[in-house]
Amino acid sequence: MPIDFPELSFDLALNPHATPDAPYGPRQLGVLDEARLDAAHRSISSWPGYAPTPLVALPGLAKAVGIGMLHYKQEAERFGLRSFKPLGGAYAVERCLTRVLTEQSGRTDIDTRSLLDGEHAQAVSDVTVTAATDGNHGRSVAWGARMFGCRCVIYINESVSRAREAAIAAYGAEVRRHPGSYDDAVREAFAVARREGWHVIPDTTDGEVVQAPRDVTQGYALMAAEALEQLADERAPTHLFLQAGVGGMAAAVCAEFWRAFGPKRPLTVIVEPKQAACWHASLITGAPTAVTGDIDSFMGGLACGEVSALAWEILEPGAHATLALDDAAAAATMRILAAGVHGDPCLVGGESGVAGLAALLTVAQDPEARETLGLSPDARVLVFGSEGATDETMYEQVVGRPWHEVAS
Repeated sequence: MPIDFPELSFDLALNPHATPDAPYGPRQLGVLDEARLDAAHRSISSWPGYAPTPLVALPGLAKAVGIGMLHYKQEAERFGLRSFKPLGGAYAVERCLTRVLTEQSGRTDIDTRSLLDGEHAQAVSDVTVTAATDGNHGRSVAWGARMFGCRCVIYINESVSRAREAAIAAYGAEVRRHPGSYDDAVREAFAVARREGWHVIPDTTDGEVVQAPRDVTQGYALMAAEALEQLADERAPTHLFLQAGVGGMAAAVCAEFWRAFGPKRPLTVIVEPKQAACWHASLITGAPTAVTGDIDSFMGGLACGEVSALAWEILEPGAHATLALDDAAAAATMRILAAGVHGDPCLVGGESGVAGLAALLTVAQDPEARETLGLSPDARVLVFGSEGATDETMYEQVVGRPWHEVAS
C-alpha cells in the first residue's frame, strides 16, 4: 500500500447476531426516534456557536487503500471543544435542568432559550451535575454546566492525562481523580450522586438509569444527521467504520443510517482497542460481556470495559462486524491525516478520533479481511473523526508538529 502504514495484527469477526434485513424496530425506537432527534436538533442548533462540522472528501487516501471514495466527518472544532462530545453531554445537561426545574416549579414553558437567557439562574445554580469521563465527555458536561449555570463535579480515572484534567477544569468544574479504570470512576460518580442528591449525566448505562444516557445518544445522532444531509448529492456510503468505547456514538450513527436506508444501510464495523474490546466480546457471545484487567489504551477515549445497555439495543442487531485494533494503528493514522495523501487536505485527528479510519487502513492491507467485509474497489466508506488534538502535547509528540501548524 503506497502510504506509510504498518502491518499490524487485528481481531475481526462478523456479528453472528446481526439482522441486516430487519427494519428499525421497537428496540431501537426506544433509544432514538424521529421526534427525539428533532427535539435535540432544535435545542442544539440554537446554542451559541452551532454550525455543522465539515464532511471532508479524501480521494487521495481512498485511492491509496483501493476503494472508491472516503469521507471523513471532522469533529475537531465542534463548539471549540475539539470533539463531537458537546452534542451529547451538554445536551443531556440541558434536558436534566429542564426536567428538574419543571418538577420544582410546575411550569411547562422552560426551554432552551429561557435557560440560555438566565431566566431561571437562581434555581439552576442550586443544581449539581456530575459525570465520569476519560476526557471528552466530562469536558462536554462541564461546558454545558457553565453554559446553563449549574455546578459540575467530574470524576476521572488515574490514567487520564493532566492536560485533559486541566481542560475540564477550565470550564469551571471540580475535577476528582479516582483510582482504577473508567468503569470504576463511573461507579464512584453514581455512588456520590446518590449520597449528595446530585444528578448524574452518564454516557453509559447498565439499564437502570436510562434518561440521561438516552439524551446523550440523541444529541450524538445530530452528527450523523448532518453527515446524511451533507451526503445528499453523493452516492450513499457502503461501509461505516465506527469507533466505540461504551458505544453511544456508534449506536447513534448506526441508528441514523438504519433509519435512513433500512435493509440497504451501510455495512457497519465497530472498532475498539484490543485491550478494551468489550463490544468485540459482547457481540460474539450475544450478551453484554465485561472486559477486565488492564484496559488502558493509547486510544484513551475508547478504553472502556463494559458496553452501554442502551447502545446494545441498537448495535447487537445493527452492527455487521467488530474489529479489535492495535494502538499503533491509531498513531500511524494521526500522522497520515496530518501529512495529507495525494493532494488530500491535512487534518488534525486525535488518538480516539481516528480509530475508525485506522481500522479501514488496517484491514485494507489484508485480502481476506477485505473479502470478509466486501471492501471492493467500488466501496464508499464514511468515518467520523470524533476528536481533534484534545491533548496538545501528546498530539505533537505523535505527529511531530503542533496541531495548529497542521490545521493552518
